[in-house]
Amino acid sequence: MPRTRPPEDGGERQVLTGLLDFLRATVVRKVAGLTDEQAFAAPVAPSELTPAGVVKHLAGVERFWFSIDFAGADLPWPWPDDDRHGNFPLLAGDTLAAIVAGYLEECERSRRAIADASLEQMASGQGMTFNLRYAIAHMIEETARHCGHLDLLRERIDGSTGQ
Repeated sequence: MPRTRPPEDGGERQVLTGLLDFLRATVVRKVAGLTDEQAFAAPVAPSELTPAGVVKHLAGVERFWFSIDFAGADLPWPWPDDDRHGNFPLLAGDTLAAIVAGYLEECERSRRAIADASLEQMASGQGMTFNLRYAIAHMIEETARHCGHLDLLRERIDGSTGQ
């Protein structure tokens, strides 16, 4: 996934989606080069937060906000029934490579889900009362917050810092 800063003089949609894509690429960059052992470790006690868990959570959030809630797509709920709010569950058999691939697939599905919608278009998922502008702004905030978590986790794991 290319990591390109959005134009500073673009239109509203171009800037919003560009910022989100920049952050999405940052997520992938933050976990690049980690082994499964490193990605599944919780290096900041007492927290159980792991790099792999953060990326898996963000994949679920992409599906939830854009495909299910905004576009009204009939897709499986991204989290298990005993964790309906999408904490950071890792399952036996998960690998970092598969989690990152799933995240990239969800990001692409999200792009397709909103490609033809205006920023003013209201969500079509049952009971949803937000427009696309709000969904994109929320996902910028959510992804940026978790990039900060990944910064700290990665630095604690192997000392890597930077963008």
